[in-house]
Amino acid sequence: MHPVRLDSTTRRPRPVLALATALALASALLLVLVALRWSPLMGLDRDIARSLHVRALAEPGVTHVNRVLTDWVWDPWTMRALCAVIVLALVWRLRDWLLAGWVAATCLVGTLLQQGLKAAVDRPRPQWREPVDSAHYAAFPSGHAMTATVVCALVLWLLRRYGAGRALWRTTLTLAVVSVLGVGLTRLWLGVHWPSDVLAGWLFGGLTVVVSTAAYGKWVAPNARS
Repeated sequence: MHPVRLDSTTRRPRPVLALATALALASALLLVLVALRWSPLMGLDRDIARSLHVRALAEPGVTHVNRVLTDWVWDPWTMRALCAVIVLALVWRLRDWLLAGWVAATCLVGTLLQQGLKAAVDRPRPQWREPVDSAHYAAFPSGHAMTATVVCALVLWLLRRYGAGRALWRTTLTLAVVSVLGVGLTRLWLGVHWPSDVLAGWLFGGLTVVVSTAAYGKWVAPNARS
């Protein structure tokens, strides 16, 4: 397959700009509210986390499934391995070194942004008398949710850019949505994140990809074709 001449970020700059602006504003607002420990949000986080933890203790079979999904299927390193496979495919099969480097750089930027936010906010994770799982480092944002969002969104962007067929597109879109939503829910069920951590992972992950792909479509792709 050959890439289309103009990707969606080139054809429709206004919707992309609107989406990037909405994601940036939502991400910034959530960051400020969490950093300031805004009481209504903190209370909502605690209520949801407590309710899910009670269910996780009462349903050990479901909890085990969530642990397998979060530790293996949707683990950040699994997502990064998928990104590495995509990068290798772009180089080996399509000889598109520039696009491969851009995809790798986007994944790296997402990881660095995630770690920078964790260090800056330094939000404690939920603490339980009877934990069903454990996690390290600060809570905000969820690394699982953000990494899955970045990688899945990049996969969808590449499929659209290379003109994937309808069946492949719909199947991949379904898997991507299930993965992004599913990994966030596993982190909540296992009691290792607050709901706003997961929401932040989705928002910052989406923002990372929207900005990256828009920049590629505007500045990199035209020069690559010329």
